Amino acid sequence: MKICRFNSNRVGVIEGDTVKDITNKLDLNPTWPLPPGDWVVSQLAAANGNDLLAGAKSLPLSDVRLDSPIANPGKIIGAPINYKAHIDEANADREINQGKTYTQLDEYGLFLKAGSSLIGPSEVIRPRFADRRTDHEVELAIVIGKTANRVSRENAFNYIYGYTVGLDITVRGKEFPGFRKSPDTYSVLGPWIVTADEIPDPDALDLWLSVNGQIKQKSNTRMMIFGVARLIEYASSFYTLHPGDVIMTGTPEGVGPIVPGDTLDVEVERVGKLAIKVGEVTA
Repeated sequence: MKICRFNSNRVGVIEGDTVKDITNKLDLNPTWPLPPGDWVVSQLAAANGNDLLAGAKSLPLSDVRLDSPIANPGKIIGAPINYKAHIDEANADREINQGKTYTQLDEYGLFLKAGSSLIGPSEVIRPRFADRRTDHEVELAIVIGKTANRVSRENAFNYIYGYTVGLDITVRGKEFPGFRKSPDTYSVLGPWIVTADEIPDPDALDLWLSVNGQIKQKSNTRMMIFGVARLIEYASSFYTLHPGDVIMTGTPEGVGPIVPGDTLDVEVERVGKLAIKVGEVTA
């Protein structure tokens, strides 16, 4: 299934060019204190798809506003150097490496992005600084479906709810990645979540990004140094993962600057495609 969030407070299933509104099948009012993770994703992961669709109202997909498919991820986790070709370009670009020499992912670890940085494909990326380079980074994003702690690589796929397209927007500088990658609008997810049963091999997906129609990034997830299962094993060795947590799996080579007025077109094979604009610098 393809699960979307639309018109700010609705949850739907994409079928062709329609959206089936399943909002009334979900409890949207959990008691306080809220359980960890995203309350809706935890219900979706446990639900029967046929039950969700029974009696659902259909809406034209063209008439709805698609938001980030996850409203409240407890964690947005990033993998900073997970493609060899990106490590090579980072080490060759002073604006990216800031004097560091990148080697391999398990020497640098993962990083966290602020939940307040999250937007969906119907919103606009707004660079934070007029005088600093801001880059695009296309990524496959994993959505966790159930609580995971110290998960083995062999069992990791049992904890995945699905996948979505991710954009890890980055301002260049000397600060730690979690700081530079967390301004408002610097995490883009969408256009929907494709449930894990529809993606038999997430480590063999083409992904690409263009800026104003010109291809800038193009690769395949088979080029990742840590595959999907290994990333879940690694992340859960440090953090307890909860439903709705997101792991951005890293970006391939070809990262580069974006400026106001640009349009980004992004696609991950079998997962989806989105187009998003770059707006004016945040006042």
